[in-house]
Amino acid sequence: MSSVPAYKESLTNEINVTPAAHAKLVELISTEDEVNGVRIFVSGGGCGGMTYGMTFAEAPTPFDSVYRQDGLTIYVDSVALNYLEGVEIDYQQQGLGASFVFKNVFASTGGSGTCGACGAAGGGC
Repeated sequence: MSSVPAYKESLTNEINVTPAAHAKLVELISTEDEVNGVRIFVSGGGCGGMTYGMTFAEAPTPFDSVYRQDGLTIYVDSVALNYLEGVEIDYQQQGLGASFVFKNVFASTGGSGTCGACGAAGGGC
């Protein structure tokens, strides 16, 4: 039996986009020419953990799952989805800065988001 989840062409509740993030993403997409959505990606790994980010996208690839909701289209490739299932994407403003925040990114993998086994004798990162 394979531990790889079945490919999902269309996403519904695998990711959650807060109203603040939804509004900001729709606003950003509308200002770009030839952009039809946002691609969520995962990179890195190891002791520092995974890095989550977004970029504009013109169209999905054959390996993408697509999330559509009220004018927002998000593309997630099948590998990234393994690390993102259960994530909540929020948009937060603090002082003069603002950013998208990925919350609960370890929901499907059972990880804690911390590192306790790398580095020197103390295990710190």
